[in-house]
Amino acid sequence: MRFMILIKADKDSEAGVMPSQQLLTDMGKFNEELVNAGIMLAGEGLHPSSKGARVRFSGSKRTVTDGPFAETKELVAGFWLWQVKSKAEAIEWVKRMPNPMPGSEPEVEIRQVFEVDDFGPALTPELRAQEENVRARSAAAAKK
Repeated sequence: MRFMILIKADKDSEAGVMPSQQLLTDMGKFNEELVNAGIMLAGEGLHPSSKGARVRFSGSKRTVTDGPFAETKELVAGFWLWQVKSKAEAIEWVKRMPNPMPGSEPEVEIRQVFEVDDFGPALTPELRAQEENVRARSAAAAKK
């Protein structure tokens, strides 16, 4: 099972305050543990929302809003993509991680990623083949 681990933003991350050397060291060690356990598929920190944009869809209309965005507690400051056996295992790994935002009380959200089989009969053989092709091409591009 794949899970997306979302690190919620705080006022410091939204202000562009960079993590301390100690936090970078601690997170680096934790990432090493994840890689050594065969769990980590990807993981990155994100720039503040002031450098981002949102696109709102309304029928065929698209409206772009540049950041920053007001509700800090609803923003994401970083993420991991993990391959684990269960949600319980993902929770146990999150409980072991260093506090990503010392001095505040950050939230870490754990969300299961859909797998191809989760879509049932709506994913026709043609759509399944297309999905497999896109994934293979994406994986090949990532190796470049």
